[in-house]
Amino acid sequence: MVLKEYQKRVLDTVRAYIEQLAKARQSLERMRQVDPEMDFDLDWPAQAWEKVTSGSGYQSRKNAIGERLPTFCLKIPTGGGKTLLATRVIDLVNTYFRRKRAGLVLWVVPTTQIYNQTLRALKDRDHPYRQQLDLASAGRTLILEKTGKFGPRDVEESLCVLLLMLPSANRQTREQLRVFRDSGGFARFFPADDDVGRHKELLRQVPNLDTYAQQAGGHENQPKTSLGNALRLLRPLILLDEGHKAYGQLARSTLEGFNPSMIVELSATPRPESNVLVEISGRELLAEEMIKLDLHIANSVRRSWQDTLLASIEHRKLLEDKARAYKAQTGIYIRPICLVQVERTGNDQRHAGFVHAEDVRDYLLQHPDIRAEHIAIKTSQKDELRDIDEIGGLQSRQCPIRFIITKQALQEGWDCAFAYVLTILTNPNSRTALTQLVGRILRQPHARKTRVSWLDESYVFCFQRRGADLLAAVRQGFNKEGLKDLRGKIITDEEEPDPSKKITIQQQRRYRRAARDLVLPAFMLKDGREWRLVHYEADILSRVAWSEVNIASIADLPLAEAGTESMEWRAGLDDMRVMEQPERNDEAALIPRQAESVDYCFAAQHLLDIVPNPWRGSEIVRQAFGLLRKKHPERTVAENYSYVLGVIRQRLEIERDRLSRRVFEDLLEAGTIRFLVVAEDLDFTRLPRSIKTVEAKRANREDGAQYELNLMERTNEDELNGLENKVATYLDQQERLFFWYRNRARKDYFVQGWKRGRIYADFIVTLRPDEPDAGDGFHKVFVLETKGLHLERAPDTDYKREMFTICSQQARQKDWAKFVPAMQDKVMRFEVVDEKEWQQKLQSMLA
Repeated sequence: MVLKEYQKRVLDTVRAYIEQLAKARQSLERMRQVDPEMDFDLDWPAQAWEKVTSGSGYQSRKNAIGERLPTFCLKIPTGGGKTLLATRVIDLVNTYFRRKRAGLVLWVVPTTQIYNQTLRALKDRDHPYRQQLDLASAGRTLILEKTGKFGPRDVEESLCVLLLMLPSANRQTREQLRVFRDSGGFARFFPADDDVGRHKELLRQVPNLDTYAQQAGGHENQPKTSLGNALRLLRPLILLDEGHKAYGQLARSTLEGFNPSMIVELSATPRPESNVLVEISGRELLAEEMIKLDLHIANSVRRSWQDTLLASIEHRKLLEDKARAYKAQTGIYIRPICLVQVERTGNDQRHAGFVHAEDVRDYLLQHPDIRAEHIAIKTSQKDELRDIDEIGGLQSRQCPIRFIITKQALQEGWDCAFAYVLTILTNPNSRTALTQLVGRILRQPHARKTRVSWLDESYVFCFQRRGADLLAAVRQGFNKEGLKDLRGKIITDEEEPDPSKKITIQQQRRYRRAARDLVLPAFMLKDGREWRLVHYEADILSRVAWSEVNIASIADLPLAEAGTESMEWRAGLDDMRVMEQPERNDEAALIPRQAESVDYCFAAQHLLDIVPNPWRGSEIVRQAFGLLRKKHPERTVAENYSYVLGVIRQRLEIERDRLSRRVFEDLLEAGTIRFLVVAEDLDFTRLPRSIKTVEAKRANREDGAQYELNLMERTNEDELNGLENKVATYLDQQERLFFWYRNRARKDYFVQGWKRGRIYADFIVTLRPDEPDAGDGFHKVFVLETKGLHLERAPDTDYKREMFTICSQQARQKDWAKFVPAMQDKVMRFEVVDEKEWQQKLQSMLA
């Protein structure tokens, strides 16, 4: 599955932090080896945090046996692919921190709905989530539930993912919980009953194990052979879905009581005390086509809920007509679904004055186009969606469902991108309905815009709501889904006026003629007699000489010796002593596993996003592992498989970019690629004459005055961050400036270099001619990219500096604008402006 740009940023940041964690832990271990008597309690997770973040505070935690507990949170809005990222994070933690492709992951979820959905996906070998886990484990993945059994060999040889609902580990009376009950199914993790010495040693190493002595009347200081105790021994990685729900004191202490090696939280709305490592905005999801916005709200003033339902029926039918036309053109199937929320669902709750689920079903069946199989009721008592997975789920072409009736059962954990229409038939005075369900209709089908406006937006129908309360409820719903920055993407269709309207922003009249002549350069490739736009995959990546990849440094990679890793899995058990006196009935489980061969097929698949040719990828992997075999035993190499593969990925990314750069520069030197302005209609090389947007708070200068030199009549406040607003304010006050324009990411001007991602600058700036009598126009054009302090030394920033240097050099050539006469006497410069020196940089540019 191809990751979105923001998902790549999440994983790059996680990898950087985990690598720093590993380095900090290794440094502490070396200090302890030098002076074992010294009491070292350095906060190494906080030290690693400071190296990869912009200085935000780190809330330190320890597990129940006093070990430092790295904890971080990924703030991902609804629809952002949290579960997919979770599977990738597991791989990163195993590769760079635990340095194993096996081990135990405790995947904790808050509700039955999310539990069942996650379990189905992880058990389905054809699902992308499971496929990612299989890649990480070389095909050795075990999906477990708390009622299942597993043993030491399973944990040592497989990636074991144990799903657990938060309530199962979050009750006062733990003795009632199956997790903490004694169970013979986990006896293999513990010494024999009569081995008093080893029991004592085990309790010394892991003092928080539950023992029989803790029971009323108990007398044996012996650990229970329970799942809970097995988890404490195994130091699991805890993956906490909806992490904001696990900050009660009991929940925290219970999770820390499992002695985890790390806790990773996933949440759209994390708690203030969470260590938020990465925060993804709603705008990033929208830019990557993950969610359906704008959100249209139709509020009827009529008293009949039937009128509201009929309006939503007709609108859903309109959407299905659009979807059929779209399928005829593209072959892509979409079946719009209407989600209807009612007030009552119980068999004995069908009373006059309340809208019941069966009332809605009866009304729907009166419609000539709606059949019984088109309708499903989903409540705590009746689940007509239960068997839908047998035909491929709600998005299957075999699924007939077009209407889903519910009360509260779909508030969380329900994932269907075909849900387009939300119909609220609850009490008009209730604000909770919209707040709880708005996120259920936001996911974009196939995570790709259709370019059919009807199918790229979502719709809400309700009745007799006050306009102010209605918008407040929807915006609160956006907050709940982690989409606070998209609250302006709401369009209302009601009889009373509302300030949130779709508007068109024009260029200021005085700039229109000059802006019409401004054409920005792009890298073009000569294709026969014609020049066309450069494309990364077709023109750069396809020319990379993979045979010249240099991975010789892999040979010097330090590897953990075979057998040392399995001791970590035992969490303090002395493996050698176990081997000396194995249990008679379980000798096989205690025998060290034999050396295994490296799976090159899995390795090549794991690298497909870097090396598109699997045959070439397999050759590179074989070469890398061959270098290591010359210095290390076969088993040592095999047991470091995941770690080695992660290093190979890093080296290949570096080599790909090095060779891609050479391709780009060679084509540039040969004249096959040129930086040109062209007369043909490439929309992104021209500044837009108008912009359609949702009206939001207008951006003003820092002194409160309105912008005067903005090319457009206005810019919305949420389109400028703090640094960008400072820069825009400064530009707006410069006497020589003609106009400035806020360049929009993924919509306006970009530069395509030797890396896949396009570079969207922040500002296009024009200056007046030096001569005072030269007329009203521009002579110089600056393309500016601003970078905050936390991004100043980032690899992406270095790449943009290098590309902008090349762009400026190319723009100095005399004939760069030969195809557009109006640009031939213009000067172009491309600059990256760092936050720490932005004002001095702009002063020198505009002097």
